Amino acid sequence: AAVAWARAVGEYQPPAQPAQPPPTGATEVDGLRLHLSSISSTGYKGVFKIGSRFKAQNRVDGRQVTIGYFDTAVEAAVAYARAVGEYQPPTVAA
Repeated sequence: AAVAWARAVGEYQPPAQPAQPPPTGATEVDGLRLHLSSISSTGYKGVFKIGSRFKAQNRVDGRQVTIGYFDTAVEAAVAYARAVGEYQPPTVAA
């Protein structure tokens, strides 16, 4: 009732919406820049959910190399970042 009255007299201001939603996953851990992915269900490049755990894997010379299995997606993403190095080439807009 109070909100309806405030709207009627012009005093109600709806809460401000954030400009963009906050990121759902970590982008940097222990000084490592994590490789985010918009197409992966985990949100991280090279990280896949296998059952209740997360698998980190990378390609080396065209072959898939398993880095390990982890309890969380962030732990797997950190392992992936360590395996491939911190450098992530910038994406070029087409």
